[in-house]
Amino acid sequence: MRKVLFISFLILAFQVNGQNDDKIKTTFQTSREWRPTIDVRTDAVMVYGVGGNPSDRSHRIPFEGRVKSWRDRGYVAHFMTGIAWGEYQDYFTGEYDGKWHLDEGQVQQNGDTIWHGHMVPYIVPSENFLTYLKEKHVKRVIDAGITSIFMEEPEFWSRAGYSEAFKREWLKYYGFEWRPQHESPENTYLSNKLKYQLYYNALNDVFTYAKEYGRSKGLDVKCYVPTHSLINYSQWRIVSPEASLASLPVIDGYIAQVWTGTSREPNYFNGTMKERVFETAFLEYGSMESMTAPTGRKMFFLTDPIEDRARDWIDYKKNYEATFTAQLLYPGIANYEVMPWPERIYEGLYRTSANSDKRERIPSHYSTQMQVMINTLNHMPLSDNKVSGSDGIGVLMANSLMFQGFPIHAGYEDPQLSNFYGQALPLLKRGVPVKTVHLENLGFKETLKDIDVLIMSYSNMKPADASGHQYLAEWVKRGGKLVYCGRDEDPFQRVMEWWNTRGNSFNAPSEHLLGGMGIKAPFAEGEYTYGKGKVVILRNDPKEFIMNESGDAEFIELVKDLYESQPGRTLVLKNTLALTRGPYEIVSVMDENPDATPYVLKGKYIDLFDPEIPVLDVKKVNPGTQAFLYNLRSVKNPDKPQVLASASRVYDEVRKGKSYSFVVKSPVETINVMRVLLPSQVTSTEVTDAKGNVVEATSTWDEGSHTCFLRFPNHPDGVKVRLGW
Repeated sequence: MRKVLFISFLILAFQVNGQNDDKIKTTFQTSREWRPTIDVRTDAVMVYGVGGNPSDRSHRIPFEGRVKSWRDRGYVAHFMTGIAWGEYQDYFTGEYDGKWHLDEGQVQQNGDTIWHGHMVPYIVPSENFLTYLKEKHVKRVIDAGITSIFMEEPEFWSRAGYSEAFKREWLKYYGFEWRPQHESPENTYLSNKLKYQLYYNALNDVFTYAKEYGRSKGLDVKCYVPTHSLINYSQWRIVSPEASLASLPVIDGYIAQVWTGTSREPNYFNGTMKERVFETAFLEYGSMESMTAPTGRKMFFLTDPIEDRARDWIDYKKNYEATFTAQLLYPGIANYEVMPWPERIYEGLYRTSANSDKRERIPSHYSTQMQVMINTLNHMPLSDNKVSGSDGIGVLMANSLMFQGFPIHAGYEDPQLSNFYGQALPLLKRGVPVKTVHLENLGFKETLKDIDVLIMSYSNMKPADASGHQYLAEWVKRGGKLVYCGRDEDPFQRVMEWWNTRGNSFNAPSEHLLGGMGIKAPFAEGEYTYGKGKVVILRNDPKEFIMNESGDAEFIELVKDLYESQPGRTLVLKNTLALTRGPYEIVSVMDENPDATPYVLKGKYIDLFDPEIPVLDVKKVNPGTQAFLYNLRSVKNPDKPQVLASASRVYDEVRKGKSYSFVVKSPVETINVMRVLLPSQVTSTEVTDAKGNVVEATSTWDEGSHTCFLRFPNHPDGVKVRLGW
């Protein structure tokens, strides 16, 4: 009898979750219970925090109640919480074990704790804290039937590292007493290396427990890490495990936390520092995609229609389009977190324009446009197509990009991460879809499989061990072209590391790399042959290419010559990145380019960035803007009635005779627009709510595209539409 009951429990657990978590395509995060204003109709919802979100304390519905409210509406319920911060006051104030633990916060040189909120410090992840997290949070959510756990933002601030808790971890890890990071580059490097390791160990510990406890209950628990990109963390001076996590067996995947707030961080190009949101987002998503591609881990891409910082609705809309376009230009990723915190998006008050102090909720036209966009993600296909342009060029990056940024030491300066952007922006701005390559992933054969020219520098990062150099040498020997840029003069070249200890006496790690390919001291600037490949040494730090006006001309010519030394290869310089992905056309046109001509598409398209979703014969995309279009000429089975675009999610489709009916759901207080493909012009239109009451709607017919346009108020209970012809 007990066995039968246990099997019944497992069946119920599966039914509660609704479907295999592996099939989840879209999700969002919220600390709130279900409400009609935030029902965005994704496959899953990440219910945030056993105790909620530190930034939103306006409610106190128990975790299980919040989970149930979403399950009752058909969602698969997942769990998200922070591993570096969260509603853990019972731990810090001693309720958990009778001891105060506020000394475990991350502390700056001046003695101040770094806070995420009231009584919510950023945490030094001690063994005791991790035990608390497992016992009081992870266990509870698994007991509630949750089978996907998201531990977000494993973050240790570069400016931290002065607490007693950190000093204890230092002694345990290094075997010698703590050294203040501000006193030398070596101390800075060692401090940040430890911060990295602490959160690597923390995630491994918590997720190992989650999987083991899940198995004890007959559940297959999946574990994910929502994290900013390596680019952003390096620029914001935060240390996090990043790429190394991808090879941990207890990690099932990631969320790439990229949005306007990360991508608007200014960078240099052609001597000018400013925001370049699309370009930065493209590189951020790329660094996340390349981090996991060789490992086969699942990746969700995040976008946010607003951001943490208070701006205005016009600014949000413009930059949302830029980041949304950037994510779609990675056709090998088709899982999405469509938004975080819908409660602040739909219910928050923000300025109507940059020059106005008037605040209002999300404008109707923007919520409609946003819902059209996020509903395409429920159908966004994977694609083998490539982004237009010369492929096969990569930029090497490593986790140690996060180790050198703070504090600043004499002899080292890297404004706005320019030593990274100096390798990537000169190419991307000229329409080359440059890829990022992770040093930690070189052991996977897929990592360099499609790379013909690899650009690298140790000006702002250092190799964790010597193994990557062997893989690079083998790749060059087989025919790869390696560009090494760097003066190798920064003080971090001399930190206590493998290249100058344990029998090694190299002045810089590049000497080990270059010497392994037969290049001899003094490793002078020039071109060298190794096997079937080439190595070119440039004795410039990459930042010089972008911090100086026209500083990248020689660099571009060098890359062009190397790229075109391969038979049949031409480096195409242009101002556009474009991709066809199923029925969708995705385009971005770069500004700051000698070519200022617009990109023009001709055919039959639905404009998905326009809340009126008009049908266009011509779409002109100007420099500095993006486009997202539905290509009507790509429709499969055009005689079949179907919804092509909608600011709602479609359910319960029925095609019968000369009629087509369906139900649509989306948040209340928003306006739905739809474009529906039909065999003939509509002769009857019925729109009713869940109770059968008539809903006021407007419709028009476009003969050229054979589509019916509909507009009516949304409702999460569903609006039924029946069209006849």
